[in-house]
Amino acid sequence: MKPTILISNDDGYEAKGLRCLVDMVRHLGNIVVCAPEGPRSGFSCAFSVTTPLRITLREHQDGVDIWSCNGTPVDCVKMALSEILDRRPDMVIGGINHGDNGSVNSHYSGTMGVTLEGCMKYIPSVAYSLCDHDEDADFEPLRPYIQQFTERVLREGLPKDTCLNINFPKLGEKSEEREYRGVKVCRMAHGSWLGEVTKCHHPRGYDYYWMQGHYENDEPDADDTDNWALTHGYVAITPTHIDVTNHEALRSMKDSWEHSSSNCDKE
Repeated sequence: MKPTILISNDDGYEAKGLRCLVDMVRHLGNIVVCAPEGPRSGFSCAFSVTTPLRITLREHQDGVDIWSCNGTPVDCVKMALSEILDRRPDMVIGGINHGDNGSVNSHYSGTMGVTLEGCMKYIPSVAYSLCDHDEDADFEPLRPYIQQFTERVLREGLPKDTCLNINFPKLGEKSEEREYRGVKVCRMAHGSWLGEVTKCHHPRGYDYYWMQGHYENDEPDADDTDNWALTHGYVAITPTHIDVTNHEALRSMKDSWEHSSSNCDKE
């Protein structure tokens, strides 16, 4: 039996990145897409609690079903698992995202929301992103990498509670800049968003705001991070864990905090 691959994103079911991804992996199994009706960037792991959801079959051809949902990326995964698929998928893929999801961006990303949701359901899950926000970005150089990575995850699986956040740098225009330098398995860089709120004044007399800002790498010299890999032309693979417990802090705090709290009980 062919494996079943569930695909979603946060750029909408019509986005070029998603359509290119479907074309890249369609030979690997039965493809089911459930993606938002329109852009849902920045929705992270949000899901709809107070809004009723709808799903619509948009396309059905050549072994690929494409559905849209009026909710968030995570809603799309939940709806696909509950209402569309007749069996548990062998893999969940988020992407291909138009834009960088390295470093702290992964916390905000709807593409990573897709992948984390799949991982929380114990399904091998991967997010693919290209560091190019252009709606007509060139995804073709990603093809051999995405095919190889997807085949490997289908064959070998992933460790429990672990998904992959895979980011591709934008290639340059010169011929010598048209190939990736290689692949780096790396940690998430520490970074910060600065100047995030831009204030504007409407002619009708009220203020309004845009969330914008710019990203700053807080450890630019560290050569073991996703930011370093991407800025130096490498594909960055970051294994991402669902368990957000700081186990080192847990060990160091456990005795002292539990002991001090026991003294509170005696007072």
